[in-house]
Amino acid sequence: MGDWDDLRVFLAVARAESLTAAAPGLRMDPATVGRRIARLEDRLGAALFVKSPQGYALTDRGLRMREHAARAEEALTQAVEEGQGAAGLTGQIRIGAPDGCANFLLPRVCAAIRADNPGLEVQVLALPRVVNLSKREADMAVTVSPPDAGRLTVQKITDYHLHLAMRRDGPVPQTLGDLRGQAMVGYIPDMIFDRELDYLGDLGMGGVQMASNSVAVQLQMLRAGGVGIVHDFALPFAPELHRVLVSQVSLTRAFYLVRHAADRRSDRINRFAAALLAGLRAEVARREAEVAQGGSATMA
Repeated sequence: MGDWDDLRVFLAVARAESLTAAAPGLRMDPATVGRRIARLEDRLGAALFVKSPQGYALTDRGLRMREHAARAEEALTQAVEEGQGAAGLTGQIRIGAPDGCANFLLPRVCAAIRADNPGLEVQVLALPRVVNLSKREADMAVTVSPPDAGRLTVQKITDYHLHLAMRRDGPVPQTLGDLRGQAMVGYIPDMIFDRELDYLGDLGMGGVQMASNSVAVQLQMLRAGGVGIVHDFALPFAPELHRVLVSQVSLTRAFYLVRHAADRRSDRINRFAAALLAGLRAEVARREAEVAQGGSATMA
C-alpha cells in the first residue's frame, strides 16, 4: 500500500468523509489531501472513495482497506507506546461527549491530565448525538447509555443528578402547579438522540416553549427566564439559577466510558482512560457537593 503517510491520509479522509474536514488534522490543505488520495488510488488501480458534493464515501474496496489500515495503525501505536515505557502520555487523544459533559466537566478534567502529561494533546468532540467510534471519530466516548452493539468496552463512570431550576429572583414554587405560565426550557423533541435525555417525558410534563439541542444553550435560556431540567454539575456556571421543587422532581442518570475493544491492549489508552474516569468522578462529586451546600460555586 505504500508508506505509513499514505495510510495516515487515507484513514483521515475515511473517518472525516471529507477532504476539508480531514485537512486540519493532517496539517495539509484540502487540495493536497485530494491529490494524495488520487495518487494512492492510481497506484492501487482501484477507487477507494465515491466522491460527491456531500463528501467522500468509502467504496467496498475502501471499507476493506479501512479495516486493515486501522489494525496497522493500532499496531504502530502500540509499538511506539512500548518504546516509551512508563513515561508521560504523549500524542493525540480525542474524546467524544454529549455537550453537557463536554462543556461543564471535561475542560477541567482534561486540563488536569495534561498538567501531568505536557506532551499530550487532548481534543474534545462535543456533539448533540452519539459519537461513531466504529468510524474512529474519537478514541473514546462518554455516553449516557451503554451501547449494546459493536466491538466496544464499556465502563460506568458515575451517576449524576438533575433537578428543575429557574432564576433566583422570582417567586419560589411550592408545587408543580405553581409553574403554570412559566416557559418550559428543554430539548427540541425530535432531536433527542438518547432515551435517557427525555426528561420531561419521564415526568409527564408538557411540551417546551424554549428549546435547543444543546445543554449549554438551554442553560443560557434559563438565565433569561423560564424553568427546566438542569444537571446539578452545571449549576455552578449559572449563579443566577437555583434548584426548585427538589423533593418533588429529582432525576438520576449515568455516564459511561466507551472504547474500542482493540484498545484494551494499549497501555497509553488504558492510562488515559483511568485518569479520565477518576477525574470525571471527582469533578461530578465536587460540583454536586457545591450545589447541595447551596453555595454559588467557584469556577476554578
